[in-house]
Amino acid sequence: MKNLELNSINFIKESERAGRPRSLFWPWAAANVSFLALSYGSFFLGFGISFWQATFAAVIGTVGSFFLVGISSLAGKRANAPTMTLSRAAFGVKGNKIPGFLSYLIFVGWETVLVSLATLATETVFNRVGGIDGDLAKVLGFLIAGGLTIFGGVLGFKVIMRLHIYLTITTVILTLGYIALTIDSVDWSAVNAIPTGSAAGFIGALIFGITGLGLGWVGCAADYSRYLPRNASGKAVVGWTVFGASVVPIVLVVYGSLLAGSSKELNDLVASDPIGALTTLLPTWYLIPFALVAVLGLIGGAILDLYSSGLTLVSIGVPVKRHVAAAIDGVIMTIGTIYLVWFANDFFVPFQGFLITLGVPVAVWSAIFVADVLMRKSYSEADLFSVNGRYGAWNFKSIGLVAFGAVIGWGLVTNSLAGWLSWQGYLLGPIGGKEGQWAYANLGVIAALIIGFVGHILLSRKDIKKQELN
Repeated sequence: MKNLELNSINFIKESERAGRPRSLFWPWAAANVSFLALSYGSFFLGFGISFWQATFAAVIGTVGSFFLVGISSLAGKRANAPTMTLSRAAFGVKGNKIPGFLSYLIFVGWETVLVSLATLATETVFNRVGGIDGDLAKVLGFLIAGGLTIFGGVLGFKVIMRLHIYLTITTVILTLGYIALTIDSVDWSAVNAIPTGSAAGFIGALIFGITGLGLGWVGCAADYSRYLPRNASGKAVVGWTVFGASVVPIVLVVYGSLLAGSSKELNDLVASDPIGALTTLLPTWYLIPFALVAVLGLIGGAILDLYSSGLTLVSIGVPVKRHVAAAIDGVIMTIGTIYLVWFANDFFVPFQGFLITLGVPVAVWSAIFVADVLMRKSYSEADLFSVNGRYGAWNFKSIGLVAFGAVIGWGLVTNSLAGWLSWQGYLLGPIGGKEGQWAYANLGVIAALIIGFVGHILLSRKDIKKQELN
């Protein structure tokens, strides 16, 4: 097939490297132009903070987390290989299977969540339009969202880059239409009446923003910058990545906070159906455009997740071609979507538990990888594929750092809303315990980032200098 990408976890040939850093705006914008960000406004206020605190948390959390994504994108431009191939330099050729597996779970989880949201949103829209059975509407929504996600993820890079230009433009225009039609639902007196929350609540919202918006993308950042020429501006790579990924989510989270703060009823509905709840503010005639933007916005992120999950599956040793791995992930996504849509009683509980629990070890890995990119000037292609090369088979320093960071991090987060995660929070005793004001601040994510970043610099700086001399 003409448009099928044949490259996998290999380095990209010189003849195939083209484009400019500004091309990164489109995939990152399309992946984050989603009505889910509007619902995040409700989630932020759920930490018991004011609108202005939610706004500051959204700006700092979004830009800060995507700055990590931008730094990771530098590795792709510098070495022209996917993220989880380059991560072998920090963890060893075999040892990298551990963070690779964690990242794979994040990707598959996110693509499943996004397609599930698109399916639920389609059902809600058709219910309001009338005349279509709920289950049939869900099936139609899934066929559209799941089909397009698998199509883009399997075909690969060139199709994704072209498709995301159209996704971005379409979704931005229709999203502006949504804002114009709902702006009169904003009740500034109700919003301003929300009391200022505690420092613990603000930090909790900030960390939720970091985890839910940008942190999960660090594991695939280089996948979309690896086709750029090596002489492309590093500052431009970081800048266009951060700008493309941050500009619309910030606007949507802030506007979502305004809507949620204006209506307790809407705020409550968001927990069970984050996208569909937003239709309650719309006139009937805009429901179909709403469904279109809701589905397309979620598909943008799901495609990137499916594409990168396929690359990650190959990188951890599954002996299949990239497009076959992406197809396998499509099947897993389908099974997961069926569970979330037809069997899960509430959306936010499994969503939050999934994000926080996996977010802790992924935060350690992300910080290690970012520190590694900042310290390392170059990569040896041959050694990234040989257990006898300069990077070795196992780097137990980095692996141990992930384990240590996860143990500390899980001890400083709580997931009491999900019974199977109640074991977490075992280190919160000195600051009030699992019921104290810091219990839901998710301090473990910040601890994990600090442990990974500082720990890798202290433990591996000399080793990296030696590797650079070879």
